[in-house]
Amino acid sequence: MQSDRPVFVIGCPRSGTTMLQLMLHAHPRIAVPPETRFMISAYQRRLHFGDFTAPVCRREFAEWLVGRRQSRFHVLGLDAAEVTREIVDGPGTLGSALGIVLRAYAARFGKPRWGDKRPSYFQNVDVLLRLFPDAQFVHLIRDGRDCVASLKEMPWHTGTVHSSVSVWAEAVDFSRSRAPRLPAGSYHELRYEDLTRDPETQLRGLCAFLGEDFDPVMCEPKRVAGIAVPGHKTWHARTHGEVTTARSGSWRDRLEPWEVSLCESVLGDRLEGLGYELSGAAKASRTQLLAYERTTTMRRLARTKRAALDRLVRLREPNPVAARLTSAQLRLAGLPGPEDERVLAGRGAFPSSPPSPEDGLTG
Repeated sequence: MQSDRPVFVIGCPRSGTTMLQLMLHAHPRIAVPPETRFMISAYQRRLHFGDFTAPVCRREFAEWLVGRRQSRFHVLGLDAAEVTREIVDGPGTLGSALGIVLRAYAARFGKPRWGDKRPSYFQNVDVLLRLFPDAQFVHLIRDGRDCVASLKEMPWHTGTVHSSVSVWAEAVDFSRSRAPRLPAGSYHELRYEDLTRDPETQLRGLCAFLGEDFDPVMCEPKRVAGIAVPGHKTWHARTHGEVTTARSGSWRDRLEPWEVSLCESVLGDRLEGLGYELSGAAKASRTQLLAYERTTTMRRLARTKRAALDRLVRLREPNPVAARLTSAQLRLAGLPGPEDERVLAGRGAFPSSPPSPEDGLTG
């Protein structure tokens, strides 16, 4: 049986995640939409929508999602009324409602499997696993100096160089500390530089992880760039061209000497551990190091506050949040999957009541 598990692309912003999104979207069985902004915000507002076992609550949620411009539902090209109906008629969990939206996007392309991409998802892996306990994560890592250099040039980026360095460090630290504790078969890591230098080899390895057959069209993401990357995002213009290594190491011409010093002073061990060679830049000044420490401290406190708030909200959840759509999700919830249903139907042996709220789910 081919997999129907959700796939999430994660990584530091400007690490090549859009290119990887397109490579996956080019696969004949997987659809990965342009970036939306409803997944985490829906989870954070889950108490507002009430008990998802009640159709009226699912309708309120669906109308919020499809009608709220900040959700960016419109980029999916779906019929709002049809999606609302499917959510109302679907399983009574938040994860199911969210999964229905992305499943509908995949169906638009005749594909059975969906993915999603937001670089910042690496900060929300625990949340995504609560919503989709069978999820698979693909983490793309790029030289931190190139990420910082690229972020500097983005019209939407309002952070400082210090915050950009901190974000890259957080993404890499996640892969070193949290990833080994994820469920087996749920995490795959690859480097941007390897992916651009030898796309076929890297994508074959990725497909093996996902349980899919490799398709050569994945090496030509430009074929689907017009579908999955909105034209107004000029900073993604290179996704409409050939896969190239031209941008690897471009930080040498894009960063100021003090910025290189900051990157290598703070990220040096991480960079070398990932196979990136240091330039031998002078140590960053005490002023820059203190500015970086202040930034990381503020970000750490904000994460701690969010985590504490989420723990409190979990105590008040009226029902489970995990999706009940895919074969694995149904098994984890103690419900019959498609194969089980055929067997049980023949025996007249469907269970008379659902399992306890979150048996076997990863929190």
